[in-house]
Amino acid sequence: MAFAPRLLLPPPPPARCPPPASARHGGRTAPELSGPTPRVVVVTSGKGGVGKTTTTANLAASLARLSLPAVAVDADAGLRNLDLLLGLENRVHLTAADVLAGDCRLDQALVRHRALHDLQLLCLSKPRSKLPLAFGSKTLTWVADALRRAANPPAFILIDCPAGVDAGFVTAIAPAEEAVLVTTPDITALRDADRVAGLLECDGIKDIKIIVNRVRPDLVKGEDMMSALDVQEMLGLPLLGVVPEDAEVIRSTNRGVPLVLNDPPTPAGLALEQATWRLVERDAMTAVMVEEQERPKKKVGFFSFFGG
Repeated sequence: MAFAPRLLLPPPPPARCPPPASARHGGRTAPELSGPTPRVVVVTSGKGGVGKTTTTANLAASLARLSLPAVAVDADAGLRNLDLLLGLENRVHLTAADVLAGDCRLDQALVRHRALHDLQLLCLSKPRSKLPLAFGSKTLTWVADALRRAANPPAFILIDCPAGVDAGFVTAIAPAEEAVLVTTPDITALRDADRVAGLLECDGIKDIKIIVNRVRPDLVKGEDMMSALDVQEMLGLPLLGVVPEDAEVIRSTNRGVPLVLNDPPTPAGLALEQATWRLVERDAMTAVMVEEQERPKKKVGFFSFFGG
């Protein structure tokens, strides 16, 4: 698949990393890191196309802006995209598969972001290639252990999980201690998210939070879209963030610049930055009740979409 849209766009402006606005966080300039490091977090969804990789890229970039070293791992063995969203596609020459095969060291496979020096990318394998079966489901567990033993271990290891619940999913969640479950407020994505949440819990991952992506307040008020509160009630999980629909997401993706680096910030970028603060502090979102107060008295539930 060719990526012609990028060639048709003007070159991105010089990388700028505006500091996070302390006014958005009660006057604080940085969140308080909770728990021992490195923290291994898998970003998953079950259903493809809900914004999981975009979320991973922006969480990693936000962590780096907060001076919290992060390694973003693209765990999709054959269809990686995280390098594109970070603008690093032309710099990935070695992968985790090369490290495990003994062809290079781990530090040689890590690609450091030019503008965000605390952000590094590690791809599981080269595009359109399959991970050797001999590596098994413990592949990323070995990688995470090696990063823990590094001279300068990262504060966070973010694993971008492939879509589905097959072998790639099992490999991606194996080393994780926490999970960010990305979903959109539609019934197909929610059914997959509920299934994935159950699989994560069966694997021993109890710290699971959700990000509701592509929310349109106009449709929520018109009762044509479920609210974030509806989603939270159905999945029964803490809410990490609510990201509104934002046309700037497409522009930033095609330019390979994380949305949180936009200056001035966009609504989706602000939401992802705030979600990063909650992730760092192991906090959850409670302001979702404000949205419910603004809605009409009649509330659309999950089963109403099926005529119930």
